[in-house]
Amino acid sequence: MLAESAFPPYQPHLEVWLLVAALAGLAVYVARVIQPKAVAAGHAPITLHQKVWFWSALAVFWVATDYPIHDIAELRLYSVHMVQHFLLTLVVPPMMLMATPTWLARLVIGGGAFRRFVYFWAKPLPAVIVYNLLIAATHASPVVNNSIRYAWLHYGVHTLIVFSSFLVWMCICGPIPELRVAPPMKMVVLFLMSVIPTIPASFLAAAAGVIYQGYNHGPRLWGVDITDDQQMAGVVMKVLTGFYLWTIIAVVFFRWAFGEKGERQQFRGKLVTADGQVVDDPGAVETVPGPDPVA
Repeated sequence: MLAESAFPPYQPHLEVWLLVAALAGLAVYVARVIQPKAVAAGHAPITLHQKVWFWSALAVFWVATDYPIHDIAELRLYSVHMVQHFLLTLVVPPMMLMATPTWLARLVIGGGAFRRFVYFWAKPLPAVIVYNLLIAATHASPVVNNSIRYAWLHYGVHTLIVFSSFLVWMCICGPIPELRVAPPMKMVVLFLMSVIPTIPASFLAAAAGVIYQGYNHGPRLWGVDITDDQQMAGVVMKVLTGFYLWTIIAVVFFRWAFGEKGERQQFRGKLVTADGQVVDDPGAVETVPGPDPVA
């Protein structure tokens, strides 16, 4: 009965519903209106895998931002808040990027100032620095406590960390080939993403006192006190995040080690075909009967 009374009452989140509906409507518009024009221009159509990635990402986003996870995360348990951040920064962005065709990504980025911004900040070093600084800053107690009190700060914090997450994932699994880095650098980036969160996680897991006073109130959900809640949050950050990222590192390593298709190393130099034609991009050479190209 105590747990039931401590459970946050149902509250509709119209802003979440509108955002999810807008993203779904935009996806339908892209598939029905923009895709035929892109295909007619010679681009590849949206694949089934990309569609599955998108709708799965949208479902995860909805679950993470709507009742009850959002309300528990903001009103009751900081550990659930960490699960919410995990979904929004490490699960949704890579899924969305893998759902995006290259031609659509180029269309969204455009050719102006936003393109220059993305092409600079989506490089490994700037992206990792910004991402890790924001992760560290958003776990400072003044930021956490005030984001609970002020909705505008709460949404601003979430927007910043999600956007920075998109930038850092762009060089790992983004839809723009020239922004993706080689497998060894992908592993370095993923490793650095797993290191910084362990710092606040260690403080939370070892803390004997209250770090976030914004969660130090009743009623306590499921009888979890504030200290246990902080320690569970530290476990989520350290164990769940670490296991997730190191699993991806292992997948990248084994794909690279066994030479899976699509993870070809960057070609440097030129090819000369059998008829003497010089080709800068080896991918542009069609396979035809005859002698192999000579480097």
